[in-house]
Amino acid sequence: MRQTVRYALTDPTGNRTVLVETPVPEPQQPEIAAYLMRLEPTAEQVGFLQTGTGHAQIALRMAGGEFCANAAMSAAAWFAEKSGAPSGTVRAQVSGADGLVAVHCAPQADGSWRTGIDMPRPQAIRRVCLDGGQTYPVVVLPGIAHVILEDEAPDEAAGARAKAMCAYLHADALGLMFLDTASRTLRPLVYVPAAGTLVWENSCGSGSSAVGAYLAHRAGAPVSVELRQPGGTLGVTAAPDGTLHLRGQSMLLYEKCVEMPTDACAQSRPTSVGE
Repeated sequence: MRQTVRYALTDPTGNRTVLVETPVPEPQQPEIAAYLMRLEPTAEQVGFLQTGTGHAQIALRMAGGEFCANAAMSAAAWFAEKSGAPSGTVRAQVSGADGLVAVHCAPQADGSWRTGIDMPRPQAIRRVCLDGGQTYPVVVLPGIAHVILEDEAPDEAAGARAKAMCAYLHADALGLMFLDTASRTLRPLVYVPAAGTLVWENSCGSGSSAVGAYLAHRAGAPVSVELRQPGGTLGVTAAPDGTLHLRGQSMLLYEKCVEMPTDACAQSRPTSVGE
């Protein structure tokens, strides 16, 4: 048997995200996400769209149940574009976040959307002894913890470190944020055990927010930073009380329907049945 799945490929500041429009039962989502990641090799993550409940206009669940700010901004921009909405705020339910997330969307002349999201406040900001004695700042956001590695170059051991730190912290997902403090550049590595993904992301919204939260916490004063990443720049405004606002952009690249085996992990490639 085969099933048809419709999805959109979006580009939020280089962190390309597949948004699955066809309803998919939660137990099947990791398998279908892995299948679509093989189909879309430039994609870094997969989220599943649903109709919002209550005051939410849209709902998004990531394949691993984690929170992802870039995907949330993409989902809101997708909703705004599909509904023909002008500039405004989209209220979204997002996995890993308690309560509604407000995403501000404004269309741009090139077809993209300028987006801004009021981020959930950190659950904790603390220093933790990791890597056999080294102490690092850890920012715990709903659904994901980020370890801030200041002025440390990424290396081939980063993946193993991310997995070990995730297990040690008992985190649902973990990001290693390699931050160059002088140039304000960020290289994000994100590990999501439930989705089976370990990705050097072109940009990371929650990781950027974690960096902003850490800098404001350390300074004891509000900060506003632009963090340059391989896929572009994300802006963060943060206050010591945990208030966070993330700025970015998103573009809908295309939508597609594919037929796939009901066993989504089959190795044969999907067959495209329409754009």
